[in-house]
Amino acid sequence: MATWLRLPGRAPRPRRPAQPRRCAGGPAGLCAALLRTDGFVGGRWLPAAAAFPVHDPASGAELGLVADCGVREARAAVRAAHEAFRGWRGASAKERSSLLRKWYDLMMQNKDDLAKIITAESGKPLKEAQGEIVYSALFLEWFSEEARRIYGDVIYTPAKEKRALVLKQPLGVAAVITPWNFPSAMITRKVGAALAAGCTVVVKPAEHTPFSALALAELANQAGIPPGVYNVIPCSRKKAKEVGEALCTDPLVSKISFTGSTATGKVLLHHAAGSVKRVSMELGGHAPFIVFDSANVDQAVAGAMASKFRNSGQTCVCSNRFLVQRGIHDSFVKKFAEAMKTNLRVGNGFEERTTQGPLIDEKAVEKVEKHVSDAVSKGATIVTGGKRHQLGKNFFEPTLLSNVTRDMLCSHEETFGPLAPVIKFDTEEEAVAIANAADVGLAGYFYSQDPAQIWRVAEQLEVGMVGVNEGLISSVECPFGGVKQSGLGREGSKYGIDEYLELKYVCFGGGTIYLPLDLEVLSMLGLGLCLKLHRNLCTRILFRYVHA
Repeated sequence: MATWLRLPGRAPRPRRPAQPRRCAGGPAGLCAALLRTDGFVGGRWLPAAAAFPVHDPASGAELGLVADCGVREARAAVRAAHEAFRGWRGASAKERSSLLRKWYDLMMQNKDDLAKIITAESGKPLKEAQGEIVYSALFLEWFSEEARRIYGDVIYTPAKEKRALVLKQPLGVAAVITPWNFPSAMITRKVGAALAAGCTVVVKPAEHTPFSALALAELANQAGIPPGVYNVIPCSRKKAKEVGEALCTDPLVSKISFTGSTATGKVLLHHAAGSVKRVSMELGGHAPFIVFDSANVDQAVAGAMASKFRNSGQTCVCSNRFLVQRGIHDSFVKKFAEAMKTNLRVGNGFEERTTQGPLIDEKAVEKVEKHVSDAVSKGATIVTGGKRHQLGKNFFEPTLLSNVTRDMLCSHEETFGPLAPVIKFDTEEEAVAIANAADVGLAGYFYSQDPAQIWRVAEQLEVGMVGVNEGLISSVECPFGGVKQSGLGREGSKYGIDEYLELKYVCFGGGTIYLPLDLEVLSMLGLGLCLKLHRNLCTRILFRYVHA
């Protein structure tokens, strides 16, 4: 292994071949080789002084005890990442790309076992979990390619004797705090970009789903990701607040990336403001789904099913409010109810026919109950569903409400569950006004066959992402993020890597100049040693590089 991968005072470790391990059965039939329980810091598996239980939300069974990392472990992980950053930032783009690609390959080779872990700890139907693993791995593939496309600029200034470079350099240590609803994809979408840029990371996964993050650490280790570049510190809900604050206030952390609730995001922003860190936030949503009179009703119903009930409604881009124009309202509600009864089956995520698993915990179920009860008390009608499912305390029936009004809780709060409230409207202006009344703006959807209306509404919706006659919009190639209180920055796409890079402007003056160049500048210029350059020679070298 090249010397840039060595940490100070630590001998290089032998690399394991990039191939899947043979899995013996673990709890609930999970792959024991991937089911890690310790924190992963500096390339080593480290236990903590305490542990916390992780449960299957479908059955309530305990899956295992996981290291309950605290502030001490968080600071150790940050130090390990900071030390590793010295070498990782100096790696060539090709080297970083190659390692990310190996990690991707291992994810794909282990996709079935990784999916089972997601289903066990989150309750997500296995088919959806398998889809998440592929989606998750694709972020590593995408950013392995983007690692080789980090470009700077050469600027010709007004002054003849000056030339300017703009470099893109990695920020440093990134603290990544991820949610339970996509326990694998939300990690790779952030970490793939960070590692491609040359940053190192400390991941704090959600307390409900730490096994997915630790399984990714095992595969990163097998892929040859250097010690300290990828660290994972799981912790219980009891310690989450102090660990989050420690990461946000640590002076060695340069970047915070968080996906979760708007309320928690505001707290983390407050902590990060003290040291003016770069911050990315993907926060709550309250997505409108608008169906205009010109829409194809069958297509709109299909889009509504896809947008609303993925992961039992527990996604940040799920449609949360269905706004249906009066002329098409009754037909849409009838067909939507029929589709729900025909196509949705509540059950354990490991059962083949299941499309709707449990909610993550009883608190989530109570919120859905509260929204349904509030709506009914104010005049809403339950078309189908409306109560807990007989399978257990964490299951709730897919529910459709009609006669919903804007004063109901479900009209202005994110439910994060299998509840579809339908609001009737008369005009386009009314629908857009209702949709934009929220203080968040992550995603929005609408169905229309009117070309002029499509352009108007797409531009007027105050959201970061719009689905036009489409209910599924996420893609690794496209920028993911919101406006208003739905967050800051974008993830995925060619823009995602910029969240982990900073710009540096370098001005070359006239006369004879001395350039104590660092490795990144030398790489840009295609040179291997520090140079004493005359202004004209410098210009010629830059010209040659640009046209190489």
